[in-house]
Amino acid sequence: MANTDQLRVKKQQRNTVLASVFGSIIEWYDFFLYATMAALVFNSEFFPEFDPLIGTLVAFGTFAAGFVTRPIGGLIFGHFGDRIGRKKILVITMLIMGISTFLMGVLPTYAQIGVAAPILLLILRMLQGIGLGGEWGGAAILTFEHAPRGKRGLFSSWPQTGVPLGLLLSTVAVNLASLGGDEVLVEWAWRVPFIASIVLVIVGLIVRLKVEEPQAFKDMVETGEVVKVPVFEVIRKYPKQLLVGFGARFSESITFNVYNAFLLTYTTTVLGLSSSYALNGLLVASVIGFFIIPIAGKLSDKFGRRPVFAAGAAVALVTAFPIFGLIDSGVAVFIWLATVLGWSMGACTMFGAEAAFFAELFPARVRYTGMSLVYQLGVLPSGAVAPIIAVWLVSISGSSWPVAIYVMVAAVIALVALYFAKETAHQEVDTDLRARAEAQSAPAPAAQ
Repeated sequence: MANTDQLRVKKQQRNTVLASVFGSIIEWYDFFLYATMAALVFNSEFFPEFDPLIGTLVAFGTFAAGFVTRPIGGLIFGHFGDRIGRKKILVITMLIMGISTFLMGVLPTYAQIGVAAPILLLILRMLQGIGLGGEWGGAAILTFEHAPRGKRGLFSSWPQTGVPLGLLLSTVAVNLASLGGDEVLVEWAWRVPFIASIVLVIVGLIVRLKVEEPQAFKDMVETGEVVKVPVFEVIRKYPKQLLVGFGARFSESITFNVYNAFLLTYTTTVLGLSSSYALNGLLVASVIGFFIIPIAGKLSDKFGRRPVFAAGAAVALVTAFPIFGLIDSGVAVFIWLATVLGWSMGACTMFGAEAAFFAELFPARVRYTGMSLVYQLGVLPSGAVAPIIAVWLVSISGSSWPVAIYVMVAAVIALVALYFAKETAHQEVDTDLRARAEAQSAPAPAAQ
């Protein structure tokens, strides 16, 4: 009987990891696809009355709008994720992201319906942000709370691999759509990757519906510890944890978005290179990042969340100037190397330790809300505006060195935040909750 229970638990753990990873891939595929098309297509098709650089800046404004609505999604779905369950919310967030992305693929352009086109694009982008705002925290928590003892870092890092895999898939999709040349891409081919995403959504829903709620949430329900308004408790009882999370998030988010969204614009618009230079660099970085994330997660189980996260921030700090030197060379191989250094070695190392680190900041009863606030509010002053700030810095200086300084400042902010954080990797979580649930469900002693 014990062996049967162990096999069932292990099967459920595998299903949870698979569902979380697959859902995360879909969410990030949708999100990155928009970022790439904002740099290559949307500036001309939805904002044609600006010069190329300003048009791109406006397109990145709609990119940032998705980040602005992410905290809204985090608040809404974090609230209900802590009250009615992790699994139900993750099904809803996937549907929101998938439908929004599909509708982008059939959206008329400015030439067809005028100013309504960018307005509708903005609305769909905001809906994407709301969906992603609830997705990340739920996927990370699902694996974190299903993880076996001593493997919380490794298990919760797996949904993070959806980031490089989503980027890889979106980059492959854009490369395939670009095979007919820039004219075909702009005319109609850009729509195909958006429309095709609906297939991924259907498969993802089938996988995700098979997952069980984690034991921690079941214990919360059984012991009556479900919080009425989780966000109030997070703000009142855990302000330090929020600030630590916000600060740590700075480097990962800015590093990631500078070497993803901005790099594509910089190499094509400023350096005048083919989009394949940056796109191929992102392909290489995505493959390497896929392996770095779980390795970093596993290392965080052994050595702690803080040192692994700090290692990623340190890489971002010391490589910023060399990276832009490599990019400015205009040599394809050097651009690929720069992308691997910044994106894979820097951001993905932080990704590996991040989910468990943030999850351990909060108890189960407010974990979904707390994590969502840290991740989604923390992105507003960092990743949401990173491409816009980077484009602006280049436009006023005519050089890339201010962007390198920008990346370095973000890394310093993260390192300072980590200095004030507590190490939580080797502490037990939710054990008191489990003990109370077991005591409550135990049969009463027989009368004497």
